Formats: sequence, C-alpha cells, structure tokens
Amino acid sequence: MSANGLAVFDRTTEKTHQFINDVAQQIDIEDKHLVFIGIKAVLHGLRDRIPLEEAAQLAAQLPVLLAGFYYQGWKPAATPTKERSVDAFVDKVKGNLPKGDYPVEIEALIRGVFAVLSEWVTQGEIQDVANMLPKDVQEFWPEAIVAQLNQ
Repeated sequence: MSANGLAVFDRTTEKTHQFINDVAQQIDIEDKHLVFIGIKAVLHGLRDRIPLEEAAQLAAQLPVLLAGFYYQGWKPAATPTKERSVDAFVDKVKGNLPKGDYPVEIEALIRGVFAVLSEWVTQGEIQDVANMLPKDVQEFWPEAIVAQLNQ
C-alpha cells in the first residue's frame, strides 16, 4: 500500500522530485521551490516556441505531475512563438519568472533544464525538439546533442 493509497500518484510525485533534484544539481541551487519555478519558466518558453504536436510529444515523456505544470496556462493557438535569437529566447524565459532576481543566470538555468531533459526524454524526441529551435538557441543543449544536430 502506498503512502496516500494511490501508487500512481506516489510514482509521479517521486519522479517529479527527482527531475527537480537533477536540475538543482545542474544549476547548483538547494532551494527546490526556486528550482521548480525555473524549470516551469524554461519549459513554458520551450513549449511555446515549438509546434503544437512536438510540444505534446515532449510533454508525454515528462512525469505526469510535471506535464500538468508544463501545460498550465498554455494557449496553443498562440504558438509557436517566433523567437529567433538567443536573446529573445532568454528574455522569454526571464519573462516567465516572477519579477525580481533569480539566483542563477538565465542561460545557466536553460542549460541545466535542457541537460536534464536530454537525460529524461528519448534522444529522438530531444533531437526533434532541438531541431525546431534556431541554431543559436540549440547551443543550450548538451554538447552531444548539438554535435548530433550538426551532423
């Protein structure tokens, strides 16, 4: 018997915690609430930049609880957005964060979330998602992903 009586909830909660912990380690922040806020900001920026079908395929590979937050506030008719540069994408992610200072450079946050996504999501899906992004934004993915994109 699980703690709350529903093993499926326990599993998705555990997986979501692990995803947050993995990102926390990547960006070197202990405050899990801040890490979670950062993850949502990056995921929403990514979700809004890629085509609808690709956004849904990415969500399907996230822990169910995290996928719920990924979809939170989504307006599919307004996507994909047209950020064509690193600066525009970074500004989009920054705009998804609460006002005030975030304790990590936004570029480092994006790299950290993308690194964890590349470990949690199938290589084929990551390649599909990354291919939907402008070349300079693709540079946020881990080196191995970028190398595959440039083959």
